[in-house]
Amino acid sequence: MRQSPFAGDIQPARVPLLAPGSGRPSLPFPHPWNYQDPLSILETYFWNADQQRGPARHSCYLDVPGLMPVLVTRDPGVIRAVAQKTGADTDQFDRDTLPSRGIARANGRDTLLYANGPLWKRQKKLAMPSFNRSSLFQPEQLHAFESTFRETVHKRLDAMQERLRHEGSPLRVRLEPDIKTVMLELLVNTFFGTNLSYEKIRDHYVPALEYVIDYIVRDTVINKLGIPLRLLPGLTAGIRRAKHAKAVFEELVDAVLETRPAGLGLWGHFKSDAPNERLRSNIRVFLAGALEATSSYAAWTIAHLARNPDAQAKVYDEVKLMQAYTTDNLAEAVYFRQALDETLRLTPALYFMPRHATTDTWVKTSSGNTLMIPQGTHVLLDVWHANRNEEIWGQKVTGYPARTYSPERWAHLAANENADKDLMHFGFGHGPRFCPGKDLGQLEVALVVGAFVKLFQFKAVHPENPAKVGVSTKP
Repeated sequence: MRQSPFAGDIQPARVPLLAPGSGRPSLPFPHPWNYQDPLSILETYFWNADQQRGPARHSCYLDVPGLMPVLVTRDPGVIRAVAQKTGADTDQFDRDTLPSRGIARANGRDTLLYANGPLWKRQKKLAMPSFNRSSLFQPEQLHAFESTFRETVHKRLDAMQERLRHEGSPLRVRLEPDIKTVMLELLVNTFFGTNLSYEKIRDHYVPALEYVIDYIVRDTVINKLGIPLRLLPGLTAGIRRAKHAKAVFEELVDAVLETRPAGLGLWGHFKSDAPNERLRSNIRVFLAGALEATSSYAAWTIAHLARNPDAQAKVYDEVKLMQAYTTDNLAEAVYFRQALDETLRLTPALYFMPRHATTDTWVKTSSGNTLMIPQGTHVLLDVWHANRNEEIWGQKVTGYPARTYSPERWAHLAANENADKDLMHFGFGHGPRFCPGKDLGQLEVALVVGAFVKLFQFKAVHPENPAKVGVSTKP
């Protein structure tokens, strides 16, 4: 009957399931022919939304008879309010597991990423001591990350000099494979204390994890029967390859767990007597997440700096004299940190946050507006489009156009005492279910990007930089 199920000052606009002739980029739900372009699905909700008045410009919903509503919002105030009101209590939002069924089938249903309610709360309590700043930012731990990275960099520089002798300068390189290898090496060798060679990580483990991650995305949309990979017969080359990749992935998990009894790496901070088999699911998520999220973050930053020589020069001025990787040196590199924040704003790896209303739930924004989200509603907090909206992040508010890479906007916001506290990049989520690997990700990306800027002057081959999207976004 087209009656809105929502109540409050914020009244979302209704999105039609079918809109022939509208020019929309996609249908407003994932299916086998559009799942590889989820940003277009989200964009469909805001197609011609600027013609709306009031809150409907930034919050829309799909209501199909027989199914629960889907609310998509790019309103930073609503995103912040829903994220803060997420947790294990009965009057809070839970993480919506619908978009991550493939992750659960591949890694286990008891992971910190997928679990809800009391189970999620227990998992978070166990994991946090190993990931908090007091564990990661100790001088000896920073030195361990730095030592691993220096050794790798020297080897890669030798390889690059050899190529230069044969190919001349400038040298064209695809950075993503090396970035992924470095990130996984930092995690398995420094964080978990293994001793795997760079070559084995690059040639054996990274390709396997990449294929597992791609399979997870396809499996979420296409595998409607929910059959786990281990039960699927190897009738196609794709399934056989996925099974092989999964076996290699398990081999890496074994290598990580073998260092636990000796307390190597940061295992000494993990206070639990749970058997290794109980930990496997979360280890899988941490390994795959390190490859996806931190690689995306570092690759996007380098991609932006490759297209912004002035910003690249300013970062270089801050890092060129750094001789040690310390918290003091990082704190002094103000523009560098702003460049990283701008990456998380414009091109976040985590492009939306899924939530589920466990009961009729009221939220209130910092400006005092209210919204009642009915029980069962699927909520997509659309971080990607929130951060690119001119009205929210544009020239009038931040001093720079919303869709440009401008680290200077963060200094402009800091200087404005009336800056909206809802203007945050949400790069690691927000509220109780923020990413526990936030500090680890910041540490690794600052090390990798800072060293790359210090060593090289670089520019992109292509002027445009479209996003490739799966579990996360990549340049």
